Amino acid sequence: MSFFRRAAHTTWSYVRSAPGTYLWLAALFVTTVAMHHMSPEFEDEFLRQRSTNIHELSRNPTRVLVSSAFWIDGSSWLPYAVLYTVFHATAERWLGTWRWLAVAALAHVLATLISEGVLALAVHHGAAPHSSVNTLDVGVSYALAGVVAVLTYRVPKPWRYGYLLVVLAIYGTPLITGRTFTDLGHFTSVLIGLACYPLTRTKPSGPGPRPLPH
Repeated sequence: MSFFRRAAHTTWSYVRSAPGTYLWLAALFVTTVAMHHMSPEFEDEFLRQRSTNIHELSRNPTRVLVSSAFWIDGSSWLPYAVLYTVFHATAERWLGTWRWLAVAALAHVLATLISEGVLALAVHHGAAPHSSVNTLDVGVSYALAGVVAVLTYRVPKPWRYGYLLVVLAIYGTPLITGRTFTDLGHFTSVLIGLACYPLTRTKPSGPGPRPLPH
């Protein structure tokens, strides 16, 4: 078997071991290509209708919570391919597809509802402009932050504590310095990921290595 055939076989085997990750990534590739063919004016309105802002959540919560996870707001797809491979694929191979998906979904949904709820309170009390109810909020970063956090339990001790400190610093510093609703959403996602510890304690149902001893 030639080098290229071995490399292709290894790559395909890895992709097959994390099917949820790479199906999601493929969907993001398609939507990103579609978005790059839209005019800036149409793109803004199109994404706003799929955004988990206060206005859309009050009208179509289920639809926008699902649809917002399949669009990247004006970003390149390639960095997400790297991040998905490093974090999502690792978590899916470790936890199994359904438990990985549960962590990602919990982080995406709960962090969105909490951060938008806080923003709604700020608008109600005059601490944020009323225009904030239509803020553009699509993307996959909350789910990614939750998965990054749950991987803390995949790292063996004592390196686990260093990994956790880095994660808390990366997501906690913007919350202290910027204090936007997205900063709150990202840090909330990290806490949700850490709270998913019970999901790491049982045998994986899908392909991939078993959890390391705790």
